[in-house]
Amino acid sequence: MKPRISVLTIGVDDLDRAYRFYHEGLGLPSEGIVGKEFENGAVAFFDLQNGLKLAVWPRKSILKDTGLLKQTPSSTEFTIGHNVIEREEVDAVMKQAEQAGAQIIKPAQDTFWGGYAGYFLDPDNHLWEVVYNPAFLPAES
Repeated sequence: MKPRISVLTIGVDDLDRAYRFYHEGLGLPSEGIVGKEFENGAVAFFDLQNGLKLAVWPRKSILKDTGLLKQTPSSTEFTIGHNVIEREEVDAVMKQAEQAGAQIIKPAQDTFWGGYAGYFLDPDNHLWEVVYNPAFLPAES
């Protein structure tokens, strides 16, 4: 398999709320909710970087599309890491997320590996880590 991941899709309970959180609250670029004309097709895409998109899709639509049975989601199944260029940016992003409706799980603090990071949950309990790692700085865009 070649590394060609271009979309990360997360399940949400309320598509409109998720759209507002990511677009209005966090400021991620999006063209809005699309696919409403299709049964279980409504989804919102957000531009991240280098052609990578974040998609938010109702959990009920994912269940219908996959045929899986509903399960209780866990916030610890995976984390989404948002790396920043400067330490101070961690605090700014954490504050922005909290103002948008996120729940702060672990306030930003020094890490055991020499960085600075904090965790928040989005309105659908997806766990995000906002991190400054001096050994793994993202490219400026």
